[in-house]
Amino acid sequence: PTTDSLSLSLTSFSPQIFSPFFPSCFRHPPLNTFTSHSLSLSLCLSLLSFLPPLPDAQPTEAETAVWNQVSAVLEEAHGILAELQSYNGAGQEIREAIQNPGDLALQEKAWNAVCPLVAKLKRFYEFSLRLENALRSLLEALTSPPYAPMQHLEREQALAKQFAEILHFTLSFDELKMTNPAIQNDFSYYRRTISRNRLNNQQLEAENEVNNEMANRMSLFYAEATPMLKTLSNATTKFVSENKTLPIEDTTDCLSTMACVCRVMLETPEYRCRFTNTDTMLFCMRVMVGVIILYDHVHPVGAFAKTSKIDMKGCIKVLKEQPSNSVEGLLNALRYTTRHLNDDSTSKQIRALLQ
Repeated sequence: PTTDSLSLSLTSFSPQIFSPFFPSCFRHPPLNTFTSHSLSLSLCLSLLSFLPPLPDAQPTEAETAVWNQVSAVLEEAHGILAELQSYNGAGQEIREAIQNPGDLALQEKAWNAVCPLVAKLKRFYEFSLRLENALRSLLEALTSPPYAPMQHLEREQALAKQFAEILHFTLSFDELKMTNPAIQNDFSYYRRTISRNRLNNQQLEAENEVNNEMANRMSLFYAEATPMLKTLSNATTKFVSENKTLPIEDTTDCLSTMACVCRVMLETPEYRCRFTNTDTMLFCMRVMVGVIILYDHVHPVGAFAKTSKIDMKGCIKVLKEQPSNSVEGLLNALRYTTRHLNDDSTSKQIRALLQ
């Protein structure tokens, strides 16, 4: 189908067209809901399938190879989040060791507490590389010719859902990391101990697992406020720069469309009131913020310019309507991990909304 055939006139839209395919809560959108940027109504309704309460979209035969690759990564993601959530650090042991530098027993106790934690941090870092590869595969599938991005998202709903799940994981991981200073404290202590022992011509067994090169890469990763998001932003930018024959709009339109769908879901009472729990709301908000940040890194003028295909004012307002404790991390991600917020082309009104 062509893009024109996918678009429906708002005045002639009949919700009953979609009755067999979508739950009743999504069959009656307000007529003014989808006017922004002439988005296709049928596309928006199709993309609602990536929300958690709805049945999983099943991959078509053409999607299966990519879907299987990404599915394996997403299965691991649940365990990664659980491990990070329960990460308590070795703060007490480190403090005792630092306060008693001559007590070898306390030095050993701190070292033995830190080593398994650093091994865990290494797993998180290595997972970010697999997540990067998964994202690249999805970008290739959702932007490749001959279909336009909106057609891809409508045809390949299973992959669109996986894209959303990757962003949900990414924002969840970074929110947990930002509120856990033990991660960097533990890793800093590990590196200091390794350096001190090298000066004394000693090599500790743990160095075999996290060598100097790996430690340097991990250090750069965890130095970022939002390391997973930074990884995906870099991967998206690299994808665009390496695929020069692919119009940049193919990637940015894919991202802006998903941002619009999430915003509509969050700001429209007819949809929002059907969300069964706060997890669904958070899922939608994280995906929206994630695609905004990727768009801002890839698009030449970014997400905040007047010419942007993302309604930034609407997206920020919908976030600020939620309890501050649930969205502060997402607002901070927009404040500190976007590229173009402080550009001259960003309106004072949008900057004020993010202050």
